[in-house]
Amino acid sequence: QVQLVESGGGSVQAGGSLRISCAASGITYNTYRMGWFRQNAGNEREGVASIHDDVGAIYADSVKDRFTISLDNAKKISYLQMDRLKPEDSGTYYCATKDTPSYTPSLSPQLYNTWGQGTRVIVSS
Repeated sequence: QVQLVESGGGSVQAGGSLRISCAASGITYNTYRMGWFRQNAGNEREGVASIHDDVGAIYADSVKDRFTISLDNAKKISYLQMDRLKPEDSGTYYCATKDTPSYTPSLSPQLYNTWGQGTRVIVSS
């Protein structure tokens, strides 16, 4: 059983930085994706960044050049480094993966079936 635990959320001022983490357990295969999604109050969940252990990473246009996703494959921990944060980056950030092997990164929530509990990010203007 695959489980995800997120941490690192908090409140920062616009222009600041924050790093959030997602620790995965139960991933026994060696080809997989992990993704970060966010949800603002009242809106649908949207993909922010995704990384595949073999293929690489992709980003939403809104965060490209500001956010960096990384993966410690040995520890199965994904990090999302968020720099130059904007108020519109605020929301609950969710880590996600699929509990079977996958072969590409993806920003589509429909391609994930395992989710973390979410960690809140608040960016003040």
